[in-house]
Amino acid sequence: MTDKDSRPSAEEIVRYEKDPKTKIATITLDRADELNAMTIDAQHRYADLVRLAGIDDDVKVLVIRANGPDLGSGADLPELMDIMAGRGDVSMKHIVRVPEDADVEYPPKGSYRYGASNVQFYTDPSAGMRSLQDFKKISILEVRGYCYGWHFYQAADADLVISAEGALFGHAAFRYAGFAARQWQWCTMMGVRKFMEMVFTGRPFTAREMYDCDFVNAVVPFDELEAMTEKYALACARSRPTDTVFVQKTFFEIFKQHQGEYMGSILAGLLESTGRLLRPDGASLELDRETLDRGLTNAVRDNDEHFPPEWRLSRRGRAAE
Repeated sequence: MTDKDSRPSAEEIVRYEKDPKTKIATITLDRADELNAMTIDAQHRYADLVRLAGIDDDVKVLVIRANGPDLGSGADLPELMDIMAGRGDVSMKHIVRVPEDADVEYPPKGSYRYGASNVQFYTDPSAGMRSLQDFKKISILEVRGYCYGWHFYQAADADLVISAEGALFGHAAFRYAGFAARQWQWCTMMGVRKFMEMVFTGRPFTAREMYDCDFVNAVVPFDELEAMTEKYALACARSRPTDTVFVQKTFFEIFKQHQGEYMGSILAGLLESTGRLLRPDGASLELDRETLDRGLTNAVRDNDEHFPPEWRLSRRGRAAE
């Protein structure tokens, strides 16, 4: 499962184009048959593209969108779990962007640093998790269907979020782990009370609920989503000069750091690194090899049955009577 040849290339999953006339660049996620699950390489390519767009004078606005019915369900968890377990030909060095042939010994299994070196790396924009936070131009996220996991992080960091009706926001980790990286930013953008509800119940929030807590800028019918995103993108591109946008983004960066965004990212990584020390209850769902062998979709569906239909993660489960 960790053989890179068994998965689409990063270039296939993450596509990029720009229009120098409008100064709008677009990142399109294109792995719809796997709910746009992001491989390690895809996350790294995404990070690099965001960084380059931030430098490119042909770009003032960056739109992040997806092909298919969903923005995405998060990272490619089977790949990540196999790497962390030492299965296959890809090592932990690859996750933290250290070349496999580099004369570097990754911390041993059983050490705190084995997992912490990974989750603390999420605070680095080059990991692909926090890239939009450091982006000094305007970012717009177009949300459709599922916006879970890694994709939900992008929603917290994007400057503007345009959503289709029927979209769902959340993170399955709240049900199978209880925490996730960079929770501070969700607290800030959703409001503490609403985010506590999401964490403690594990339920996803609808687009309308996210709009009501000021997380989403606009909610439109699915067939109007692309037009609405373009409307926002063109307005931003035609507003103030790029230098002015850079200054505006610097102001918002200072404001977020006053709120503790980067400190929160480090603290979330510290807490997430303690996961192996937390004892599960007898019947709780655990993300382990047995769960993956059963199929993550099947495991989530079975666990969903313990919750009211309107609080389930899957659309099929939510549609059940």
